[in-house]
Amino acid sequence: MNPNAGSIVLALAFAALQPARAADWKMAPAGSRLEFAAQFEKTPAPGIFKDFDVRLGLDGDSPAGGRLDVTIRVASADMASADINKAIAGAEWFDVARYPVAEFHATEIRRAPAGSPAGRFIARGTLALKGVTQPLEVPLAWTAAAGGATLDGEFSVKRSLFGIGTGEWAATSVIGADVNVKFHVQLREAR
Repeated sequence: MNPNAGSIVLALAFAALQPARAADWKMAPAGSRLEFAAQFEKTPAPGIFKDFDVRLGLDGDSPAGGRLDVTIRVASADMASADINKAIAGAEWFDVARYPVAEFHATEIRRAPAGSPAGRFIARGTLALKGVTQPLEVPLAWTAAAGGATLDGEFSVKRSLFGIGTGEWAATSVIGADVNVKFHVQLREAR
């Protein structure tokens, strides 16, 4: 037997034991949206973040070892009113001068519970917003297509956990306690 053959067999066996590496994806800004909606006097008050980025490491067939990284420039929040945009940038709301970036990082992605449609996952991680970090689970709908993929989801957060809406705005009678977040992200493989 060739002495190098043993080394080759050993290397192949070791490679077979390694977990499959997740594909790396980056956001394609065109067609991607990050929306939020609060309740103002029980009426939806929608807005969008215009400047955000998403990086994803995911093998749709084997999500273990996946990761999701989202960065949001909080000053890009737009609620379709210059006055409201100015107010939400202030210290009682997002305090963009002190906390210009919000981040969600997940290093655990798992399949949604049995019975869920194909391509459904849960990303478990932390959301850092306005100087506060809290655990968060984000449901994901993953759809692969030729040359890319889409990532969709929707979840709610309690604004009080992050000090969003303090002072006279802390009560939930005018501004609701929950903020709904919805996203549609176009992805392409990172090279």
